[in-house]
Amino acid sequence: MTASTATEAWRDWHTARMAALVGPTGNLALVETRWLSDGEAPDLAAERADLAATKTVTTLERENIDTGAVEHGVRVWDVASDAIARFETVDVFGYDPEWVIEAAYEPAPDGHTVAFEHIRDNGGSREKAVPGTITATIAGVEYRLSAFDDDGRLLLVFGDPTNRHETYGAGRFLFVDAPVNGRVTLDFNRAFVPPCGFSDQFNCPMPPPQNRLQVAVSAGEKLPRFHD
Repeated sequence: MTASTATEAWRDWHTARMAALVGPTGNLALVETRWLSDGEAPDLAAERADLAATKTVTTLERENIDTGAVEHGVRVWDVASDAIARFETVDVFGYDPEWVIEAAYEPAPDGHTVAFEHIRDNGGSREKAVPGTITATIAGVEYRLSAFDDDGRLLLVFGDPTNRHETYGAGRFLFVDAPVNGRVTLDFNRAFVPPCGFSDQFNCPMPPPQNRLQVAVSAGEKLPRFHD
């Protein structure tokens, strides 16, 4: 892929990303996450009764952080949310081919998990399935990174010195395409602000120690920008 083609593909990714954020179930549309009582299942028919035309209701599950029991929840999304009304864009670094890094991938045994602290769990952690380890050399330093399985796709949650000053404080996310012959590509130009950077109704994982980079990653998304 030529430099101009790669830059154009990145621009297309950014355009699609901006559109997705304000969609019916985009990050900016989430206005409520409500967890139900133990043993209670969501009643979507009741939830959708008399629902405003701008709103969508979906369900979700998680494991109780203490007992491991399955908990059910309901999410309400609104394309007329205040966040969407005030949203301008997400600022980004310019595309830089130097931040497209080839890395090795080593599969882990089935059932391998890593503890990820989550932003709204008051210091608690949740185990996430990590199918393998990504070994990457970044600015001369070798890292062994843990990317977890997010609905069949590898998701890298990482931190770096740009957090808080230039980029989202709790770290950023990066999807990683499926390994080919034991190799993966980390395109940090497509690093993005996690959902919790757009709505406080999300509970995002935070970077584990092995995913905290020493070098400033001046690529990808910086911060959302809003009116007022």
